[in-house]
Amino acid sequence: MTGKSTPAEVWSDLQRGNDRFVGGEPRHPRQDVDRRAELAFVQTPDAALFGCSDSRLAAEIIFDKGLGDLFVVRNAGQVISDSVLGSLEYAVAVLEVPLILVLGHDGCGAVRAAIDSQSADAVALPVHITKIIEKIVPAVRRVSGATDATPIDPDHVDALAVGREHLRDTVAELLERSEVISAAVAEGTLAIVGANYRLLEGRAVPDIVVGVV
Repeated sequence: MTGKSTPAEVWSDLQRGNDRFVGGEPRHPRQDVDRRAELAFVQTPDAALFGCSDSRLAAEIIFDKGLGDLFVVRNAGQVISDSVLGSLEYAVAVLEVPLILVLGHDGCGAVRAAIDSQSADAVALPVHITKIIEKIVPAVRRVSGATDATPIDPDHVDALAVGREHLRDTVAELLERSEVISAAVAEGTLAIVGANYRLLEGRAVPDIVVGVV
């Protein structure tokens, strides 16, 4: 896409690219030498994508996009941090993207680790991994129905439900902590889509939308 696009136009374009990927008919656009030269001194991405670092979530591939199309921010479990907020604010305030796509997925290792961390016999994890999964634990507790700090049985917690809850928490925290992003949504120049990626099918399924798409 070129020029100024609305959030709805960008989201529709991403969905069409994902449809091509799911159907096994990707076009692999804008990945040639000319495109590389065109972008050497400027970037005008259509959207920002904040997703999990999982190796199976290669953003440009699953949405059939090319060089310069997506401003991508990723970490394990797609958890909000200062660096994530700063990166996404840059995409909105400087690059003027009209859409932020927050992408979770099934089979997420960070979600699984967060669930397992709440068992009675949980093994202590390295400190930096612990800081990541601590952001997902509230979703685990809600889904499990636990009302206090008592241990839970990981085998009885729906990991897909935890992933969906965490996705919604992530979008809510993004809006709560970033005045730049929440103001752009309020002005109608930005929308946020939270979607879950199905690993086997290859499809990104929207779960929560903030703004107009």
